[in-house]
Formats: sequence, C-alpha cells, structure tokens
Amino acid sequence: MNHCNSENGVFPDEIMVQIFARLPIKSLFRTKCVCKLWYKLTSERYFTRLYNEVSLRNPMVLVEVNESLSESRSSLILVDNIRGVSEFLLDFIKDRVRVRASCNGLLCCSSIPDKGVYYVCNPMTRQYKLLPRSRERPITRFYPDGEATLVGLACNLLTGKYNVVLAGHHRSFGHRPERTFICLIFDSESNKWRKSVSLQDDRFTHMNTNQVVFINGALHWLTASCSCVLVLNLDSDIWRKISLPDEVNSGSGNRIYLLESDGLLSVIQISEVWMNIFMMENYEKEEWHMVDRVSLRCIRGMVPGIFPISQTGEYVFLATHKQVLVYQRNSRVWKEMYSVKNNATLPLWFSAHSFRSTIFPCQ
Repeated sequence: MNHCNSENGVFPDEIMVQIFARLPIKSLFRTKCVCKLWYKLTSERYFTRLYNEVSLRNPMVLVEVNESLSESRSSLILVDNIRGVSEFLLDFIKDRVRVRASCNGLLCCSSIPDKGVYYVCNPMTRQYKLLPRSRERPITRFYPDGEATLVGLACNLLTGKYNVVLAGHHRSFGHRPERTFICLIFDSESNKWRKSVSLQDDRFTHMNTNQVVFINGALHWLTASCSCVLVLNLDSDIWRKISLPDEVNSGSGNRIYLLESDGLLSVIQISEVWMNIFMMENYEKEEWHMVDRVSLRCIRGMVPGIFPISQTGEYVFLATHKQVLVYQRNSRVWKEMYSVKNNATLPLWFSAHSFRSTIFPCQ
C-alpha cells in the first residue's frame, strides 16, 4: 500500500482501508466510484479478507416477513445491533423463493413454485446462482412433502468455496419413510452434486432445522429429541454425533437451541426463569463450559415464545412471535430491535436466520 501524506488532509492508505472495512456494503460500492485510489484499495484481496473478518464479528438477524397471504413476494428485514433495522427484497432472483439456510453472507433459497430448484445468493451484492438439478432427484423421494428435511449451507471465506447440503429420509412410493438417510452435496468448485447414503434414526422438527451451524469444516444440527448434535463432515461426507453438555436436559419446561458464537459451537438452554449459555471450548475433546446464566424474570411474559437466533460474546438476538429482541450480556439490558406491524400469523422464529454482511461471490 501507498502511504499518503496526512498533512494534505488525506489519511494513510492503511487507515482508509480500516474505515472502508466498516462500511455497509451499499456504502462501500458508492465509495468505489469516488476516485481511482479508493477503487483500487477496496478491490484488493487483502481488503476483501479484512472486510469479511470485520463482518464476522457482527452477526445479525435476517427475518423473512410476508406482508399478507396474498403477497407474491416476501420482504427481508435485517436487524443489526450496530446500524439498526433495514429492509430489502430478493427481487433480483427472477423467482418466488424462500430462504432455507444462511452462512457467512450467503443465502440458500428454494423456489416456491418449482420444487427441487435451489439458488445461492448474496443479498448485499445482489448476485445469485441457480444450482444445477441433481440427476439423483427423480429417484430420491424425501420425507415429508418430497423436500429435503435438512438444508445446510457451508460458506468458507478463506477458500472462497461453498457447499449446499440437502438431506432427508428416503420414502418409497406408498410406504412409510425408511431409516435410509439420503444426502446430496453441491460443490461450488466442481459445480456438481454428489450423493451419500447412511442410516439415521434421528428426526428433526420445523423449529430446529433452520439452526444449522457451520464450523470446523462441518455442518451441525440439533436433533428433535435434543439428545445430541448431528454432524456432517464435508471433507469425508461422514455423519457423526456430538454429545450435549452434561448439565443440559430437555425435561419439562426446558428448551434447547444450537448456535454459533465467535467461531465456537454453542448451546442455549431456556427454562421458565433462566437462559444458560454453553460453549464448546475444545471441539476435539467435546468439552463444554457454561459461560453465562441469564435471568428471564424481566421478560417472563415472553419466555414461552422466545427463540435464540444469533449471538456473540457481547449480545444475544432472540425472536418471538412478532418481535426481535437483543440481550446485552455486559450491561444485562434487554432491548426490542424490531416488531411486526401487520397481522402475520407465523412466529418470526420460523423464518429467522443468523446473517453476516460479507463480500463473497456466489457465481
């Protein structure tokens, strides 16, 4: 980088890059048009890595909201603890879609009118890719409704590669679902799908399929029984299980959720009056530690419907039926960040995802 003379009222390039790395992407694109120097600074690989690193420290919540049952397209609400609330559309995808998974700035969306059609997009840069149809799809009948139960997205910012995972139990025509677990994995480098088959007895609910966590080269889902975490290693296509913390149980009045926090796997347990936060501080040895215990007495009326969506070491985002709340862990303060103004019937946590604003090409 060049060093500009600060006596002329211009910051050194290193300072300018640090400022640019903290801009929203829309503002960053405008910055590129100011002058040749700014365009060059914001186009280098170093800057892209820096921008993504800064963004990873600021997870947000993305909520898909339908204004009414008659609306042909849904709007996306982005809740940012720093910049507040903003709204945008996925209208650059020439299809009616719903968000199925989110990872490091990319979204995996499925077509509403055409089953089996999937897209990967970056809503901030408005780029998207239509994924090729898998040759396996005509002979693979997922249960239920012919769609994959689990949809996972793994976006590796270091390699620039992403994977889409569709998994579910196979059901022969006219029969109940079998133990056979079909898994289709799309690789962005080869632009192809690959298939793996295993035996799985675990089931999943609509409440926990959205909470897929990508860390350490693997995707993680919490099972419906909350007995373990199901893990798919994307290098070997091997499924395995991770035990939950010994202190966690899904007894009467307890609910368990799987999240990521600052690159670590996290479990949040919610009871009537407490929210316990656990972190897996040693992934190889599967060692969990409780890092916070939060009283829920001041939001007691909301507790039955709160659903943790995203977190860092400083705060936790939670969705309710019509609101998005943020809990500041240092100050122990609760704040309402967003509230639905219409008569939407589905709880927000059905369509809420953790999100980061990154520069990641998906084409």
